[in-house]
Amino acid sequence: MSDHGEPAAIPPATLAWVRRHLDAGERIVGTESLPGGITADLRRLTVAGRDGRTRALVLRSFVDAYFVARAEDSLTREAAALSLLATTTVPAPELVALDPTAASCAYPSLLMTHLPGRTVLNDDGVPARLRLLAGQLVAIHAIRPAEPPREYEALTTAETVVIPEGADAAVWSAAIDVIRRPAPRGAGRFLHRDFQPGNVLFDGPAGTRIAGVLDWAGAAWGPPDLDVAHCAAVLALLHGPAWGLRFPEEYERAGGRLAADANDRRYWLVRDALALSEEVAQVARPWRDAGRTELTARTVAARLDAYLTALMGAPS
Repeated sequence: MSDHGEPAAIPPATLAWVRRHLDAGERIVGTESLPGGITADLRRLTVAGRDGRTRALVLRSFVDAYFVARAEDSLTREAAALSLLATTTVPAPELVALDPTAASCAYPSLLMTHLPGRTVLNDDGVPARLRLLAGQLVAIHAIRPAEPPREYEALTTAETVVIPEGADAAVWSAAIDVIRRPAPRGAGRFLHRDFQPGNVLFDGPAGTRIAGVLDWAGAAWGPPDLDVAHCAAVLALLHGPAWGLRFPEEYERAGGRLAADANDRRYWLVRDALALSEEVAQVARPWRDAGRTELTARTVAARLDAYLTALMGAPS
C-alpha cells in the first residue's frame, strides 16, 4: 500500500519524530507498508531533498501490546548491532534514530536506512543461494565486537513443544528428550539469531549477490550452531527437509566451525526444529503473502515433521 503526500498512516507524534531526524530541507513524500513484519509494523518512507533527489528510510514500530512490552530490549539490541555492523563489511541498514520507550513516538520505534535488493523465497536456484547464505553467516560469526552483546536465550522447553497432527509421537518424544539435557558449552560468537532467507536481500542477475541482512533485534552472543540450526530449520520448511539437512555442510564448506561433537550438533538442530513447532502458522504466513500459497500451515508442519524425523535418524 502506498500513501502519497501527507503520510497520514503514521501517528502524528511518530511523524514529528521522524522529521526531526531528516536532513535539512528533506520532506516525506510517500510511505509504503512493507511485508514480512511479524513482531513489528514496517514502513518504507520516501524522502525528497531540496534538489529533488530521493532516498528511502525504514520505520520499525512495535504496535502490538505483547511486543510493545518487549520493545525496549529488542530495539536497543538492534540499534547496538547496527552501530557495530557499520564498521564491518556485513551489508546491514544504517541506524538513523532510536526511540525504544516511545518517549517521543506513539510507539517504540527505530528509524534506519533502506537497502536495495529483494527477498527470494522460491525454489529456483536454491543450491547457489545456500552457498551465499552460508558464506554470509560465516562472515557474521567472524565479527569480534569490543563488547559482546547479551548472551543468547533459548526459550523452548520440553513443555512448550507442539507436536504436529499425525506426527510420530515416539520420534517427537525422543527429540524432546534431547533438549532436556543441559545445553552444550562452546566458544561464543556474534550471532544474528534470526538469520534465514526472509531476512536476507539479494540482487544481481538471478539473485547472485547478497545486498543486505535485516532484522538484528535478536543479536546475541553464543555458539554458531544456534544460527546455523535456525537457518537450516527454516530452509527445511521453505524449500524441503533435504535443504535444511544440507545447510550445516555448506556452512562448514564456507569456513565455519560447528560443535566438534555430533551429539552437540544434533542438540542445536533438534532444539531449533522444536522451537519452530510453536509458531508454524506464523512462520508460513509471510511466505504465502509473498506468493508461496502452497505453503499452508499443514504443509509446513508436515515438512517440519519430516525434517525432525531425519535429524533423529542421523547417527549420533
